[in-house]
Amino acid sequence: MRIDELGLNPSITQFLSEQKITKLYPPQADAVKAGLLEGQKILVAAPTASGKTLIAMLSMIRFLSNNCGKIVYLTPLRALASEKYAEFKKMEKLNFGRKISTAISTGDFDSVDKESENADIIVLTNEKMDSLIRHGVEWIEKIGLVIADEVHLIGDKDRGPTLEVVLTKLKELESNPQIVGLSATITNSDDIAKWLGCKLVLSDWRPVPLTEGVFDSGTIIWNNGNSDEIESSIRGPPIDLCLDTIKKGGQSLVFAETRTRSASLAAKGSDAVLKFLTESEKKYLEKLSQKILDGNENTELIKTLSSLLKKGVGFHHAGLNQNCREIVETEFRNGNIKLLASTPTLAAGVNLPARRVVISSIVRYDVKAGANKPISVLEYKQLCGRAGRPQYDKFGEAIIVGNASSSDLTEYYINGIPEPIESQLSDDKSLRIHILSHIVSNPGIKGDQILEFFQKTLAGLQIRKSTLSFSIEIAKKFLIREGLIVQKVERFAATEFGKKVSMLYIDPITAIYFKRGLQTVSENNTHTLGFLHLISNCEEFFPKFSLRNKDYEIISTLIENKSSQLIESTSEYDCNRSLLALYSWISESSEIHLSDNLGIESGDMHRMVETADWLLYCLYELAKLAERADLLEELLILRKRISYGIKEELVELVQVRGIGRVRARRLYDHGIKTISDLQQIPANKLAEIDKIGPTLADNIKSQLKKLR
Repeated sequence: MRIDELGLNPSITQFLSEQKITKLYPPQADAVKAGLLEGQKILVAAPTASGKTLIAMLSMIRFLSNNCGKIVYLTPLRALASEKYAEFKKMEKLNFGRKISTAISTGDFDSVDKESENADIIVLTNEKMDSLIRHGVEWIEKIGLVIADEVHLIGDKDRGPTLEVVLTKLKELESNPQIVGLSATITNSDDIAKWLGCKLVLSDWRPVPLTEGVFDSGTIIWNNGNSDEIESSIRGPPIDLCLDTIKKGGQSLVFAETRTRSASLAAKGSDAVLKFLTESEKKYLEKLSQKILDGNENTELIKTLSSLLKKGVGFHHAGLNQNCREIVETEFRNGNIKLLASTPTLAAGVNLPARRVVISSIVRYDVKAGANKPISVLEYKQLCGRAGRPQYDKFGEAIIVGNASSSDLTEYYINGIPEPIESQLSDDKSLRIHILSHIVSNPGIKGDQILEFFQKTLAGLQIRKSTLSFSIEIAKKFLIREGLIVQKVERFAATEFGKKVSMLYIDPITAIYFKRGLQTVSENNTHTLGFLHLISNCEEFFPKFSLRNKDYEIISTLIENKSSQLIESTSEYDCNRSLLALYSWISESSEIHLSDNLGIESGDMHRMVETADWLLYCLYELAKLAERADLLEELLILRKRISYGIKEELVELVQVRGIGRVRARRLYDHGIKTISDLQQIPANKLAEIDKIGPTLADNIKSQLKKLR
């Protein structure tokens, strides 16, 4: 089926043609035949790279051509949201008889941004959509099209319940929006389609044919009956398999089970990959290597990445900061990095295909189980989905590195059927969070109405009514006992505490823990370490690193020296390394110090800072509710210190745009300790200070004039 056969406005056909889209892939054609362009609700279950984004765009084009309502595009990850926003932003050029706008909203769960209010297309994370529903945002009633990406993640223990509740609420809107669900191929996709009220479009078509195999004892045994011998070396099977493709002009992506292993695999392949680079590629990669060094503190991790990039090799994991991850992704996408070793999170993130995908191990460490466990068939299929670059390759290959059990691996993974998606909403934590949220949004709701709502979820379809009802009753009793909701006869309403907890978007158990902590905080004291312990100890805090043997003495000394700041009885045994990292960060430790001494990389520190800022904000709001005005200024100052990684004396200076932790310290050391000092120093003298310079000095001075 061709694009010009769809009856679209010629300008739209031209726009798609400019994107090199002239013909529909089979899953796209099937979606159109199923009624996509007539407003039919559809669930598309198809492999990665089968063109699901165009299905989303076609549904958007149809809607914008005929309606004036809003479109929401839901995605599980911020990185994916940014990628999709950039794609959909291009549609603003199209002529729909009116100017359309695109917005993105992914952060700060306790706020409502104005940009979304005026936008036609809004890209949101599932959690942000849930937060906006809780805030009762008026424009939600105008939603006419809901596109939900990665619907199969409903089965994810952490992210699934929120997506499930959000979709339940959106499909129940009076506007009766068209729902377009996009999913990986799953066993019970018909159940998901039935629950969403969608017509199912099921396809196993891929733009690049995929061959899967298991490597065992020097041979790849393919699922098409063929086999290939691989030249072995001391580098090990995963790298030998990658090099086999690189020497034929392809790129390789190897998935490793840990961060350390991903960097190790990249290093093992680097010297061999270097031999396949052209002189111009080597020159380009030299500059790229230097760019990484110039743009970041030179921790061992950064120096390792920089040295590997010179050789056309990289690694990708959560320890790298956003800047480094984006550079690695861009250069791999552009073909400059030939071999990329990554942790599995990349498979669920940005679109980075390679000709050959190597799965170096099928086990992962399960934190809750405290042991290594085999990955699911669904995860294996997601990893395989990265094999084959549509623009460059005529085929894609995915290989499991086996260990003398190739036939079992072939049977279980390659010939296996992905696990059915099961709702995770009946979990205690999920129920208490979403029951509270539903009561906040519907004050005076009856008990049977609460059950009625949850019966409309996927859990309601998969779980017996009596079981679900019993779990809901337990959650309600907990919320009543802890003062988050009240019951009058048969009706329920949230207390002020309950409303605040729901709007802050935290687990009621965390809020109760914070509330009790605030009740015990003494007056006329500083509580820096106590507040940091409180937030780093709660379940929401992420990432949380356990103490190593050498950390116990450090944390014990810190507790002893700062005992007056503690809020609750604390020993080194109920602390974690993340607490040490936060305290070091606000003591102005460098990224090099954090990496060398605590094993905390810049990517981890950035996420800790984000999480800590949010949790300190929650503490601040709960302190206001508890009428602890004496704590508010200290919490505000601590938030600033966390955001910038500074000691308290620099808080005033960082209020000036362009002055961060490094420049503020330079200024302070030169005797410029306040904004008043900044106003008095001449611009030429200010420019002479290291890290300032004439341009920034003039900018600072113009800001200060406005302040005056």
